[in-house]
Amino acid sequence: MDIQWSPEELAFRDEVRAFLAEKLTPQIRRAGQFATSVYPDHEASMAWQRILHERGWAAPHWPVEHGGCDWTMGQHYIFNRERIAAGAPSLSPMGIHMVAHVIIRFGTAAQKAYFLPRILIGEIFFCQGYSEPGAGSDLASLQMAAVADGDELILDGSKIWTTHATEANWIFCLVRTNNAGKPQQGITFLLAEMDSPGIDVRPILMTSGEHVQNQIFFDGVRVPRANILGEIDQGWSVAKYLLEFERGGSYAPALRVRLDEIAAAAMDRVDDPLFGARLAELRIRVDVLEMMEWRLLSASAGSSVGALASMLKILGTELAQDVAALHMEAAGTAGLAYQPHAVAPGGPVPGHVAPQDGYVSGDAWQALAPLRYFNERAGSIYAGSNEIQRNILAKAVLGL
Repeated sequence: MDIQWSPEELAFRDEVRAFLAEKLTPQIRRAGQFATSVYPDHEASMAWQRILHERGWAAPHWPVEHGGCDWTMGQHYIFNRERIAAGAPSLSPMGIHMVAHVIIRFGTAAQKAYFLPRILIGEIFFCQGYSEPGAGSDLASLQMAAVADGDELILDGSKIWTTHATEANWIFCLVRTNNAGKPQQGITFLLAEMDSPGIDVRPILMTSGEHVQNQIFFDGVRVPRANILGEIDQGWSVAKYLLEFERGGSYAPALRVRLDEIAAAAMDRVDDPLFGARLAELRIRVDVLEMMEWRLLSASAGSSVGALASMLKILGTELAQDVAALHMEAAGTAGLAYQPHAVAPGGPVPGHVAPQDGYVSGDAWQALAPLRYFNERAGSIYAGSNEIQRNILAKAVLGL
């Protein structure tokens, strides 16, 4: 593996930097720099997606025939690193980064023609319906029923921890179409419109106070059989393929930027031997993680990384939690105040009344600390808990 950038890649880096400098508005940049979790402010994220789409860069990882870019893996990594360093917000992952790959792999020609262009421009915005009150990391135990009735399926049940369900106009979900055989059998991957009669969305407030998550109730919801993705009763394979994209990805660039921001904002703390040692340790761990991401990018060449996505998910989310803890320590007593108005929450914050004069105790980076800390606690749980990821690695890699 050659870790030196080529002249062509350095030229691409300069092109990306120039684009970001020109197109990132102060409002969009703030939404990225002060995002409280992996889910940025919805309106800012969609505005940024429209700007990227105009340049042809909204979904560079898609196949070219569907609107992607013919980039090398190095260019993909450079683009992601420069985007984060410039403060650009991420795009909501459920559509462009998750279900789109599944549609490309398993969808019919009609499904690809309908969904992919609309996901690209933001006309269709997906949420994810996997977890249920009794089926989280043990996803195969899901019970939401889908009963065939002619050319339709009738849905009854509930999905929980559904991010941005109030903003989404479509949901991709796993439903139980057959109770025979192993739990993994009889599951179907289905796409449904969120305005279908019988769907009721109820908010869940996170420990950070933000309304980003929801519970969805399905009561006699009718969905055309044409909205099945892949084969009926064979949705488990489709779901596993999607989870590789949810679990994988690049963590190191964002964590490096966060550590640099913490060090710059807490210059009076860096000389503290204990604080300095923790900062140095985290930087070393980011370096190691980045090298692993480079190796995987080099080896995968755009193909599925399989169980190795679990390894990145474990290392990336647990490192993010430790970075958030250092952020809290650096913020000091000002970081104890609850001030979501000073940053860019991923959703509404019910019950919080911002001071009329916009007063903030301390600085915005200190106000960001507690919200990021609480949100990062979920990182080792979502997309399958890290305990589940370790089981996957033990079986698929170590053969245990």
